[in-house]
Amino acid sequence: MLYIFGGLPGVGKSTLATALASRLGAVYLRIDTIEQALRNAGTDAGERGYAIAQQLALDNLRLGADVVADSVNSIEITRTAWRNVAASAECPFVEIEVICSTPDEHRRRIESRSSNIPGLTLPTWQQVIEREYEPWETEPVVVDTAGQSVEQSIAAMLEALP
Repeated sequence: MLYIFGGLPGVGKSTLATALASRLGAVYLRIDTIEQALRNAGTDAGERGYAIAQQLALDNLRLGADVVADSVNSIEITRTAWRNVAASAECPFVEIEVICSTPDEHRRRIESRSSNIPGLTLPTWQQVIEREYEPWETEPVVVDTAGQSVEQSIAAMLEALP
């Protein structure tokens, strides 16, 4: 199974994705980690992070592993590419959009968080609200983390998954 996460920075996406990967014993692929590794190697990450993660996902799905893909996934072209990975591996997928419906809480998270990826510069609140984020053309599982503890958000996600 391919678990395709998406959502703006600071909504709790990586927290939920890592919890799911840990619970399932799944391969965890985080675009931020891959892109920062490329930058650390002196390479412009550009679209390469997604391409690398998608190929790694395909390899692991073909081996029979569950894969959790953690990325902002803000435009339809990247979402389609993830669905194509699942089709190529002939495996099912589920799309999970993580949101924080309370702007003040979302902003507080953005302004108070720190990165666990050495060298990664986190976006500012202004960058987050100006980011291109297209509506989903499919019907993802939506998890709203606003006003919930991490444990409550994880429970809500697990309950909503097929």
